[in-house]
Amino acid sequence: MNERAIGADAPSCIGIIMDGNRRWAKEQGMPKLEGHRRGYERLLDCARWVRDRGIRHLVVYAFSTENWNREVEEVSYLMNLLREAAQKGLQELAKENIRIRFIGTRDRFAPDVLELIERLERESAAHEYTLWVCLSYGSRAEITAAAATAAATGEPITEESLHAHFWSAEMPDPDVIIRTSGEERLSNFLLWQAAYSEFFFTDTKWPAFTEKHLDDILSEFASRERRRGK
Repeated sequence: MNERAIGADAPSCIGIIMDGNRRWAKEQGMPKLEGHRRGYERLLDCARWVRDRGIRHLVVYAFSTENWNREVEEVSYLMNLLREAAQKGLQELAKENIRIRFIGTRDRFAPDVLELIERLERESAAHEYTLWVCLSYGSRAEITAAAATAAATGEPITEESLHAHFWSAEMPDPDVIIRTSGEERLSNFLLWQAAYSEFFFTDTKWPAFTEKHLDDILSEFASRERRRGK
């Protein structure tokens, strides 16, 4: 790995809403589901780009709680792609000093899928860099679940005590959030954690996102003044 030099103003955590897979596939004359595969391949690339720049954390929106409502064929395809990823592509990342963590509800996954992702988490736990995969995730659901758990303990509700029960409690808040494909909204992604994130929107669809796009965003991020309400 040739780690690229980065400045002190580089982010410690980048969030990405990986949007536009199906539209990209349509533009290329491909079946729309093929766009998901190309998007998954681009995720593997991007995890390496982020690591090579010394950025410790990358969090991606892979599958939302609302995505379960898509066509049965598409959901089935995505679950099979997840199986493949957990056995191959993500396993390769885990051999390259990248820890894999999954954030979200797990009760709707098939037992074999659940076993695969939990094993991947265990086997990569000691690594230096972390890819956080938001899977069956919704920020409102995360906050609601945390509030219910905190209330059940009887402890005072503070920002700190509530955050301690988040699925993503061990993840730093993203300094940067990128959304591809031209949409300019969070779509229930890290609503709490994005309070002081810098937002970057690009018309480029996720499978076409390149290393240069990432570097351009990092360069602009370094030029921004972050006041955090001050």
